[in-house]
Amino acid sequence: MTEDLPRRPLQQAVALTYENGAPAPKVVAKGRGLVAEQIISVALEAGVFIHESKELVSLLMDVDLDQQIPPTLYRTIAELLAWLYHIESAQKSGLPLPAAPDSIPLTEI
Repeated sequence: MTEDLPRRPLQQAVALTYENGAPAPKVVAKGRGLVAEQIISVALEAGVFIHESKELVSLLMDVDLDQQIPPTLYRTIAELLAWLYHIESAQKSGLPLPAAPDSIPLTEI
């Protein structure tokens, strides 16, 4: 008889891209389990900063691949992109990296 090991919940991940002039960011990769782990691994190897938010990932998992994020998420994603911009600026100037946003305003959704 084998003892049941506790299962950890499947990890989820979503990758976004934003191109200058585009109306909104779009979902370019998403997945659960091993696919999520691969998305995160590729991002880390590329030096992409990762923000963890189960609530936001859950909402973005509903967006089809290569589709723009819905307008209800514009503000939230804009705040994350601003944070990334500050990180890049800090790295170039040698300043300390800014802290990740504490909360994401998902209450408007």
